Amino acid sequence: MDYLPKTQAGSSLTLAAQEIFDEDGFIMPILEIEVVVTEDESLGHELAPSLAEAAGGIFGSPAGGTWVRLRELPLSQYAENGGGPIDGVLPVFVTVLKARLPTPGDLESEIEKLTNEIARLCKRPPENVHLIYQPEGAGRVAFGGRLVTG
Repeated sequence: MDYLPKTQAGSSLTLAAQEIFDEDGFIMPILEIEVVVTEDESLGHELAPSLAEAAGGIFGSPAGGTWVRLRELPLSQYAENGGGPIDGVLPVFVTVLKARLPTPGDLESEIEKLTNEIARLCKRPPENVHLIYQPEGAGRVAFGGRLVTG
């Protein structure tokens, strides 16, 4: 497979797998976004790329450097204890995976920007967007068989 790029060790990786590493070895951010939708609501095919562009801008990622996996969650498959959700409340759940987490001050700024952009693009109020940051991915996540260490 000579057409595949080579890593520093000389082993082949797919282009998608190699692009997630920068010169420092850091991994790209991955967002898993689940939007609660009504029966007559559809997210549309343009939402995932719009979310990826917005998040990539916030993270300062190069092209191909931020991945988004978007899913619809039917309202019939979502519940809250106590009989909720309240009518009209349709949350968005976002899981963020990064090689390294920013400092607490930078994280707060990142959360505010990300929440507002996701809310705007998903047409939800910011108070209905919930971000969950995973522990740092470095040392526990691999792409193309390559452990992220940076």
